[in-house]
Amino acid sequence: MLFDSHLHVVDRNALHYPWLAGAAALNRDHAYSDYAREAKRCGITDVLHMEVDVAPNDINAETTYIKQLATEPGSLLRGAISACRPEEVDFADHLAHALDEPFIKGFRRVLHVMPDALSEMPLFRDNLRRMSGSRLTFDLCVLPRQIDKAVALVDHCPDVTFILDHCGVPDVAGEVYAPWATGITTIAARPNVIAKISGVVAYADADSWSVDSLRPYVEHTIAAFGWDRVIWGSDWPVCTLGGGLSTWVAATHALTAGCSPHEREQLYRGNAKRLWSL
Repeated sequence: MLFDSHLHVVDRNALHYPWLAGAAALNRDHAYSDYAREAKRCGITDVLHMEVDVAPNDINAETTYIKQLATEPGSLLRGAISACRPEEVDFADHLAHALDEPFIKGFRRVLHVMPDALSEMPLFRDNLRRMSGSRLTFDLCVLPRQIDKAVALVDHCPDVTFILDHCGVPDVAGEVYAPWATGITTIAARPNVIAKISGVVAYADADSWSVDSLRPYVEHTIAAFGWDRVIWGSDWPVCTLGGGLSTWVAATHALTAGCSPHEREQLYRGNAKRLWSL
């Protein structure tokens, strides 16, 4: 059974997604019902929704929308990772609201499509440090060349729990391994960072990837972080660019076939449930 820590729902009638205009392959609605039908067949039992970089005015509306989906009978949704803007002066108010809303489990500010200088802003860093010691996590979505920026942010906030999305976004299709692996080893040395085994099929060659082409990236990430600091995610619907949800679940089982039951349990669901006290 799997705990999916990374689901995106897209409803263009309810919310606004400015970035979709430049993402033709994903520029359509991606309904929770479509995901849930397949997820239940794959053995996914619990899900967190990951913010979809909605228009800033829709950030709170997105959480409300997902929370409503979670009330439906048989829903897999257990909470949401909310969007945020740590670069803004009103972040403290946004944080206070999140701490009063148990459905919100953490924050993410997409960084891999933003200028590198964003995470280096003193206000950005100091606002994230306000999360210190709280129950909220912060997801890092960065490119391999930005790992040093992520490490600096983590070091500035040693009492904040960070989650590195998508194995650090390796270039699987280009078979670029060594510099990515060095970055993973470096950030894994920070005990307040957890790695999310997710999304890698979207960075592979859609027509030719295999379990063996994914294996070096997944295995190095797990080896660097250890079985107690890894969680699993689908990154649906982005994973459809590399074969889809069922394909990624099957690849996950193949990649962990030689692992112990305890190790699989930690990755599949145990660490996530402990991390968010679920």
